[in-house]
Amino acid sequence: MKKITYSQVGDNYDTKDPIKKLAQTAAQATGKNLKKHGFSEVFDSRGESAYVWLQENVYMASVIEGLGTKNLVADAMREITGKTYYDIIGHDTVATIINDLVTVGAQPLTVHAYWAVQDNVWLQDEKRMQDLINGWKTACDLAGASWGGGETPTMKGIMQPNTAELGGSAVGIIKNRKMLITDKSLQAGDRILLLKSNGINANGLSLARAIAKKLPKGYATRLPNGLSYGDALLTKTNIYASLIQDLLDAGIAIHYISNITGHGLRKVMRARQTVTYVIEKLFDPQEVFLFMQKHAGLSDEEVYGTFNMGQDYAIFLAKNDVKKAQEIIQKNKFQSLDAGYVDQGKKQVILRSIGVTYTSESLDLR
Repeated sequence: MKKITYSQVGDNYDTKDPIKKLAQTAAQATGKNLKKHGFSEVFDSRGESAYVWLQENVYMASVIEGLGTKNLVADAMREITGKTYYDIIGHDTVATIINDLVTVGAQPLTVHAYWAVQDNVWLQDEKRMQDLINGWKTACDLAGASWGGGETPTMKGIMQPNTAELGGSAVGIIKNRKMLITDKSLQAGDRILLLKSNGINANGLSLARAIAKKLPKGYATRLPNGLSYGDALLTKTNIYASLIQDLLDAGIAIHYISNITGHGLRKVMRARQTVTYVIEKLFDPQEVFLFMQKHAGLSDEEVYGTFNMGQDYAIFLAKNDVKKAQEIIQKNKFQSLDAGYVDQGKKQVILRSIGVTYTSESLDLR
């Protein structure tokens, strides 16, 4: 079996991460410009999922995100089933944006859409557009955010025909300044709660699509659970805005949140501190992950360093808050796992249950 890696078909982190670091360094020099308006940035939020600034007596946060290539799976599945799946695509684009925003403790206020197409032909598919709009709107309601508008540029000569690039931005507010979440509170002794994902979300779809091309029946291939490969890839992403706010409102002191997206479980060590993250147990990955691992020929180290493998968020908090936090998570109809702890030592993630360790050198980027 010829191995398929993410760097071959999608993101090559060795190339992209240094560019991100270069951009972050340049961006840091611009933070002083907020002072012209009487505001100041929260420097600790630089390099995090969302950027935060102090505006009068509240914190404001902003983020921009993209869906990636998940809509290409929807396009392929439409040819098989006749359904557009764009209600899921709209939902997942908003979820990708919102789940980054709320990691700093922000309540979403507004979401703005960015839908780039080659030409207006793509926009003329009424059923697809209706589903995209309805999915986007419903996700905004779940997040408690106003859909403030957006941009639909035509990019002939840049975009490929018959597809779209979907993304957007969001702004949030932290009214109680004590609820700001940065890595300053993270410390040895913290427990690590993992939230169970609903599937692949929006990360790693380029690799997933490459696998489909190898399969005789493509996306119609059935997994052992009877679900088609395409349908398994198109599960809706959880939205955590209400959950995080409920935890904070209940007095849970969240010391840090890592959204497990690109870089897979390596993202657990996103914080700046030099500490060791010991993960003693994990949620069993959904069948779609095991299917992709098998057909791409990936080791555990490679697949857990690429996909979420059933884990969505890593939430760090004090041991005496774990029980209460898990009760709130369950009330919000999500699943959590008291999975491990933060220890003193060098910066690394130890996944004990599968015998994999990621050192700091494997994630040269916050």
